[in-house]
Amino acid sequence: MTRYAMSGDVSVAYQTMGDGPINIIAIPGIVSHVEFMHEMPGYTAFLQRLSKFSRVITFDKRGQGLSDKISGAPTLDERMDDVRAVLDSVGVQRAALLGFSEGCAMSAVFAASYPERVSHLVLFGAFVRYTELFPDADPQLVVQERMKYWGTGALMREVMASRASDPEAVAKFAKFERLSASPGAMKALQLLNLQIDVSDILPTVRTPTLVLHRTNDALVPVQKGRDFAAHIPDAAYTEYPGSDHAFWSGDVEALLGDIEEFIIGHRETESADLERILATVMFTDIVDSTRRAAEMGDQNWRRLLDEHDRLARLMIERHRGNLIKSTGDGILATFDGPGRAVRCALAFSAAARQMGLPLRSGLHTGEIEVRGRDIGGIAVHAASRVMANSAPDEVLVSRVVSDLVAGAGLRFDQRGAHEFKGLPGRWDLFAASA
Repeated sequence: MTRYAMSGDVSVAYQTMGDGPINIIAIPGIVSHVEFMHEMPGYTAFLQRLSKFSRVITFDKRGQGLSDKISGAPTLDERMDDVRAVLDSVGVQRAALLGFSEGCAMSAVFAASYPERVSHLVLFGAFVRYTELFPDADPQLVVQERMKYWGTGALMREVMASRASDPEAVAKFAKFERLSASPGAMKALQLLNLQIDVSDILPTVRTPTLVLHRTNDALVPVQKGRDFAAHIPDAAYTEYPGSDHAFWSGDVEALLGDIEEFIIGHRETESADLERILATVMFTDIVDSTRRAAEMGDQNWRRLLDEHDRLARLMIERHRGNLIKSTGDGILATFDGPGRAVRCALAFSAAARQMGLPLRSGLHTGEIEVRGRDIGGIAVHAASRVMANSAPDEVLVSRVVSDLVAGAGLRFDQRGAHEFKGLPGRWDLFAASA
């Protein structure tokens, strides 16, 4: 059932699903219609899964869908006012924000401005500046050209690429576009978005943050999501296979599980056959990769990354590990023995240094969840946070790892106790050396 919240003189349409105890408010992307979105394949099922452990709140920003139409486009301040109005109308003082695409920037600004009202920040398909989506063209001309096709479903090729060859699905998406906003309103919103840059705001976010992106996102290149996460202190970052920009489309099981675990700390709704094992998780990351890529140029940087990936596979196989995936400028791997994991990290770091690629490495041992070819669980998040604290050419491990390899001929130097956003307690970290 759709209800309305008053944000000043504007009526904002919203819906709720589930009964808590956690509250999640979904911040829409550039297109929304709280009722017709349920016609999109997978959308309702996605919300229903979230509603098993939370109350999910969805809304249309002013000027779109079932909310009041306005003159021009809503500013960032007005969009934040609408979020507060909806939360107040539902009677929610504090909620997790699930931002999508265009809504990610506003979600981050809201969390920085009203930290007392935001428990967690989950962002999917994020970008720092709208202008970055048009690197080889005049953004204003691109916006004007796109509006010629507004209402035809053309946007579906980028938002739900996996279904773009289905004529029925395209026709439904075309109706979604038309119901969401008129061409003039959509043009005004995009032209306003071209002026927004939140890069200076993101470092002030102190809310536990999880940034999610699909590796081959057809609308927002994956590097934009990586850059967004890099701007927020201690933000966790996860990539998924696929090209769909819409969070509810494609393979969403791992995505939903990660959101649930990040917000409530565990997965109550996971499938019964999910395999849990003890493993040592290793994350590595190339230091200052964005700057180096800009200096070298795309072609030379790609060749160097290919050599980095080849070296990673060789080192992991040599130490009997399992390469889970490449993270673009780093890798995620698991090992059944912490000693081999530490030695692999040290060897990989030394070899990469000879190539002129300084690495940061982080390791933690704990229970992981195996989901097909991917993994999840608190141990994965912990290893990522350990790596984030590593210095260039340093292999940093948690106390669990250092304790388990006692007597293995490895040396560990204390790096102090740290607090990891979103994870309980203080974590003692150690720098490993052979």
